[in-house]
Amino acid sequence: MTDPVSLDAMLAPVAGTRATGRIEGDRASIVVDVSGLDEAERDSLEANVRAFAGGLPGVATVRVALTSQRSQRLSIAVASGKGGVGKSTVSANLAIGLAARGRRVGLVDADIYGPSQPKLMGVEDAKPTARNKVLQPVPTPFGVPMLSMGMLVAADQAIAWRGPMAAGALQQMLDANWGEADTLVLDLPPGTGDVQLTMIQKYRPQGAVIVSTPQDLALIDAKRAIDLFVKAGIPIIGLVENMAGYVCPSCGEVSDPFGSGGAEAAALALGIPFLGRIPLDMAVRISSDAGRPSVAGDGPEAVAFGAVADKVAAWIGAQR
Repeated sequence: MTDPVSLDAMLAPVAGTRATGRIEGDRASIVVDVSGLDEAERDSLEANVRAFAGGLPGVATVRVALTSQRSQRLSIAVASGKGGVGKSTVSANLAIGLAARGRRVGLVDADIYGPSQPKLMGVEDAKPTARNKVLQPVPTPFGVPMLSMGMLVAADQAIAWRGPMAAGALQQMLDANWGEADTLVLDLPPGTGDVQLTMIQKYRPQGAVIVSTPQDLALIDAKRAIDLFVKAGIPIIGLVENMAGYVCPSCGEVSDPFGSGGAEAAALALGIPFLGRIPLDMAVRISSDAGRPSVAGDGPEAVAFGAVADKVAAWIGAQR
């Protein structure tokens, strides 16, 4: 009986470092790492390896095993109990903030009925392409690739879809080719409807950030969103208080049109972390409308968003 012969060097021109194998007798046994490849790429690589090994002298049987390293991608849902609390603004700034802190971040605008991330991220005219029926995320000026329903329909077109259609759109975006991204930030619709349930059941985020304004009405709905994730066994990373305090640009006086401290008090009562306050500042509105999220700047609002990103980054580090 002859000793096994290594195929590693011979396979290199065909598969690089993805394939290792050996020949024993007339049988070639090969292991191919297909991590990060889509279905068409996997099939093509396997076929090439089989054809190459089958053409070697003395080889009658080729056995190929495909392996894939378990995905280390972590997804974070940004949610709110009601609309109008700035959840999408927080999502965009969080994604950019995490990228600035060393994460490889992708952003999914899962707010199917009210997509706003294309404007917030400065890519309103961008359209994603598909390769082998898999969506390719759109690059942004901030190093955060993204996908949004707003990129797939006309800006003035109503998205009057029932639950299954919305769930299908979410699935296409989450199953896109996110490449080297190790973190996905998911900007969810407000409330606790079909999209949230589909995401929890099929894609199960590793944690959730809840956004609320300080007033009692918003906090009531925020608690409902928290309850949904808690019942699903998804950790609450923390609560963000948005539109917290307005500084008059003329006199410098601080006022609280939505109240003050309500979200922090709610976080304490619920036993969840408080991630910080984002001020009600004209600069946030101006930068958002211009497609330049505040965290990419250097004003006090950038510091506030950066502090939230710091805490979320620390939470991610603890999970690792």
